[in-house]
Amino acid sequence: MTSKQRAYLKSLASNIAPIFQVGKASLTPELVSAVDEALEKRELIKLSVLKNCFDDPKELAAMMAERTRSSVVHVIGKKIVLYRPNKKEPKIQLPD
Repeated sequence: MTSKQRAYLKSLASNIAPIFQVGKASLTPELVSAVDEALEKRELIKLSVLKNCFDDPKELAAMMAERTRSSVVHVIGKKIVLYRPNKKEPKIQLPD
């Protein structure tokens, strides 16, 4: 992913609300599968890491991206943005 594409995805993500929260249980298999399904439908999602989760948000983002085969767009504070294009019907058109 180029820096221009990443910047474009960041601008899109600024308008969306987090749809998942990572709590003290950290990355459960249920959360990973739910995020995987959401990425299939939405392509771009935002997660929020709660204060009672003691894991580093950057490490959580890397693990979640690896498990869902997605890309980490960015991590700011306790917010994580992930992107995975839909193979059949892509909704987000990335700039070249």
